[in-house]
Amino acid sequence: MNEREKLSEVFESLKEKYQNYQDPWGFNIDSVHKVLEFLLPLYQNYFKVRVFGQENVADRPYMIVSNHSGQIPLDGILIAMAFALEVSPPRVLRAMVERFMAKLPFLGSLSAELGSILGDRQNCEYLLENGESILVFPEGVRGISKSTSDYYKLQKFSAGFFRIALKAQAEILPVAVIGAEEMFPFVYQAKGLAKLLKLPALPLTPIAFPLPSPIDIYIGKPYSLPENLSHEAPESEIREHVYRIEKQIKLMMAKGLKQRRPFFDEVRKPFSDILKQWNSK
Repeated sequence: MNEREKLSEVFESLKEKYQNYQDPWGFNIDSVHKVLEFLLPLYQNYFKVRVFGQENVADRPYMIVSNHSGQIPLDGILIAMAFALEVSPPRVLRAMVERFMAKLPFLGSLSAELGSILGDRQNCEYLLENGESILVFPEGVRGISKSTSDYYKLQKFSAGFFRIALKAQAEILPVAVIGAEEMFPFVYQAKGLAKLLKLPALPLTPIAFPLPSPIDIYIGKPYSLPENLSHEAPESEIREHVYRIEKQIKLMMAKGLKQRRPFFDEVRKPFSDILKQWNSK
């Protein structure tokens, strides 16, 4: 079976799953099919995505938690494609987006058609309770906005995702993405200027578009929710489990980096070393 035939089979499975599905945000399975078909060459031939750990995914809803990297959220698109194309049964991940993204002309409505939702607790609980899986980046903008010298340094997770998972009793599935940082191999985050301009981040880079860095996606074993822990528990009790999930993803990232396919390594490391020296002054 070639990739187009595989995509057609995936779509038929998804269309059957969502034939009577009512979505309050405008989700449209036909739009998902068109975008999957359009992005398939990018997924296969440009980023040469490899997926590991598909056997860890059961036929149930998950809170999928991943590191965030790459300056622009292509990592989320590639994870979503992996769960549609490489996981059985295929599924559409519902990504949580920031409010500014939801309000953008055209992109806001298109992302809603593809399954994204405003990262509101009630929205997430609704989807999990209705059998949908949600993709979350608990690092937020801090994860995607790194200088080259800070690549693959996991930022502290916010804890909201864990409270939502507890209330919905949805298992948490950790994911690690390796290779997205190298899409933009030379980046300096002008934090002072970004603050002055009231921007969440201001990356300075000579690269105008993402380069074809090979991407590896690792799906870890599910993190089972603790029994008798309320979603309204004190922050200290919640944070203990969030730390464990962070650690699991860090270990997956460390393993993935050892197996990472090289890309611009000869010139990227010296640039990273220069930034470290600059930032230390």
